[in-house]
Amino acid sequence: MVFLHGFLLALGLILPLGVQNVFIFNQGAVQPRFMRALPAVAMATLCDALLITVAVLGLSVVVLSIGFVKYLLLTIGILFLLYMGFVTWRSAAQQSVGHNPTEADNSSTAPTGLPPKKQLLFAASVSLLNPHAILDTVGVIGTSSLQYGGSDKLWFTLACMLTSLLWFLTLASLGRLIGNINPKLLAPINRVSALIMWGSAVYLAVALV
Repeated sequence: MVFLHGFLLALGLILPLGVQNVFIFNQGAVQPRFMRALPAVAMATLCDALLITVAVLGLSVVVLSIGFVKYLLLTIGILFLLYMGFVTWRSAAQQSVGHNPTEADNSSTAPTGLPPKKQLLFAASVSLLNPHAILDTVGVIGTSSLQYGGSDKLWFTLACMLTSLLWFLTLASLGRLIGNINPKLLAPINRVSALIMWGSAVYLAVALV
């Protein structure tokens, strides 16, 4: 019962469309093979596991109670989201220009995903520089874990971590499926992704003000 509670709670938090989800989906879509998107999946899962652990241990509440830290986190998150939106929009423009539907073989113009090192960096950034996700983890998972102790708290924590892993694997798989079915969809998907990132930046800026 404790495991199910943690699983469903984490699923409810991770399901809404956000920057982290968009990034994992995009990497699944633009990588030539599913296995090439696994660095992003692995890093996002590890970052979520770190945030969940910190929240369950109660350390995050202490850190975020310092006003300066919270504002610094919001500022960094805003700047990063603006940058990510720009990179994603530019990628969509390059895909639109590079794609030529009259060519029999368009493999040379097919969009390419990030190399492993950049995947790890970007996945860590969208996971750890997302104030909204951090506050959700602290406020919901951290608070919910207070009712458990000992082995129950451990099972609750593991369930939340497993949810992240399964969800990111699913997102990358769906992205790869869409990329295989119709590569033309990748450019508009990236444009929508960029708009989501910019919208998130505006939302955080309003919260900061």
